Amino acid sequence: MLDPIILFFIFGIAAGLLRSELRLPSQVYDFVSMLLLLTIGLKGGLELSKQEFSTIAPQMFAVFVVGLILPLFAYPILKIWGGFKRADAASIAAHYGSVSVGTYAVAVSYMASLNIHFEEHLPILLVVLEIPAIIVGILLAKGLSNGTNWKVVSHEIFAGKGIVLLIGGLLIGWFSGVEGIKTIEPLFFDLFKGILALFLLEMGLISASKISSLKQYGLFLVIFAITMPLLSALIGISMGLMFGFSIGGTAVLATLIASASYIAVPAAMRISVPEANPTLSLTASLGITFPFNILIGIPLYHQMAIKAHQIIGG
Repeated sequence: MLDPIILFFIFGIAAGLLRSELRLPSQVYDFVSMLLLLTIGLKGGLELSKQEFSTIAPQMFAVFVVGLILPLFAYPILKIWGGFKRADAASIAAHYGSVSVGTYAVAVSYMASLNIHFEEHLPILLVVLEIPAIIVGILLAKGLSNGTNWKVVSHEIFAGKGIVLLIGGLLIGWFSGVEGIKTIEPLFFDLFKGILALFLLEMGLISASKISSLKQYGLFLVIFAITMPLLSALIGISMGLMFGFSIGGTAVLATLIASASYIAVPAAMRISVPEANPTLSLTASLGITFPFNILIGIPLYHQMAIKAHQIIGG
């Protein structure tokens, strides 16, 4: 039986393909997004309050490096094999080096529904993974150009709604601790799956609107948007094993690295690489990769994590 939140996503896709007038009001969507980001941050902050920062610093560094490498790997594939213009290849590559908070939230819900343990400080790694791909994407598009206004770009990256809410939630959870956070648990923790269901309904509607673009951009984009997450997931599983994560933690980390940004990176690219076509990157990340990860990827990465742990465990 499918999890109800997945059914909400499928419902959204179906309604979108039928060209229904169904849409969440923009204010409701903004509110749902804020709650989702804050809840993920709070959970990561609570876990951070239970352990020494020095124990997760090496993981943060390793994830940051991966965020630098992934767009460098994707860029030549898009430019040489895909035939995309430099700006478009760099923009799409940056999306696939960054992370999708929505995909992470579904992975967390999936693990919780199966009562599978995972390392709950992963939101910290999520925040770290948001940033490096944006920088690499800009450099790939423009080189070390004096024309790049790094002050404006930095403000867009670090003051953007997603990063601010995640970091704010992390700090509140960290400083409040388990006891201090109990007074707000009903809103942020008890209602998490309901909030996520509404978010995925809207994401299904948006994903359906992007599918029509595939007629224009062809088979290569579909292949890339499915193959790239699978390759990234292998990196995530390898890192999970290296960090000594549980099966659940390894699967969630694989999902994190296999996801593609559709919030932070588009905003940064809009400012820094305006010549890039945003429809290309959003069609790939939101129209193909997001549904693939939600419907197929997360259970697949979980099974891959199980097999990897069995092999390592002998």
